[in-house]
Amino acid sequence: MQLVLFTVFLLVYVITVLGNLGMILLISTKPQLHKPMYYFLGNLSFVDLCCSSTISPKMLIDFLVEGKRISFGACATQLFLIAIFADTGCILLAMMAYDRYVAICNPLLYLAIMSKQACWQMIAIAYCIGLMDTIIYTSSTFQLIFCQSNVINHFFCDIPPLLMISCSDTYISELVIFVIAGIIEVSSIAMILISYVYILATILRMRSADGRHKAFSTCASHLTAVGIYHGTLLFMYFRPSSSYSMDQDKWASLFYTVIVYMFNPLIYSLRNKEVKDAATKSMDNKNQKFVNIIP
Repeated sequence: MQLVLFTVFLLVYVITVLGNLGMILLISTKPQLHKPMYYFLGNLSFVDLCCSSTISPKMLIDFLVEGKRISFGACATQLFLIAIFADTGCILLAMMAYDRYVAICNPLLYLAIMSKQACWQMIAIAYCIGLMDTIIYTSSTFQLIFCQSNVINHFFCDIPPLLMISCSDTYISELVIFVIAGIIEVSSIAMILISYVYILATILRMRSADGRHKAFSTCASHLTAVGIYHGTLLFMYFRPSSSYSMDQDKWASLFYTVIVYMFNPLIYSLRNKEVKDAATKSMDNKNQKFVNIIP
């Protein structure tokens, strides 16, 4: 089965790389996408690409080799990179909800509130918060003593399987990680929910059916991405410890660390009219250039 799994996940990783790189290039080269919403989307694609590239190449190598090993330093580095990109992506999704709130509820002030400078400041804040949280996660995990086993029951260095093989008292580390992760998750979900309560109230007050449809369509792709991402995270990390099963959690981890990052560019390209139009024009221009060079 390992060769079959290697083929499947290699295909998933290639689609992830091409999809997210394509989204980044499209947003950076098309003037019609130089808008606040797409600044956030471009950075979300970058974060998704980096997170997937932190996990998938090592996983693909492990499918082909008999000795599936990772050094202590590489394990710490992998956890650090996964955590910083996952937390940053979580915060970016919340900021994208705020962007939609301003666009729909305060359209006349949109360009003033969501100026280019304000957007880049918000994006910088997301990366800084992700970095600070990650330092806490990694230091809390790797200050423990690992002497019970050197076998990680997982396909990457995640916090729960590492805590399971530590012979130290993990209560303080678990509490610190749970509190910090809980603050990020709860605040992000709260920001998204509050934004969409105001958005829904504004949409329901619209008299034009076309206006309501347009407002809903601009939010649909974001809500889909939020539902998939946060739903999996809540299932993974915010359950009673008695319900943890490493075999079950490996499947959930596989979904939110590998599959979700393939879905995001597909969701935004298929559900967002401006992205579809920009991609179509780009393909038409390339086809026209190709036709012109044919003698």
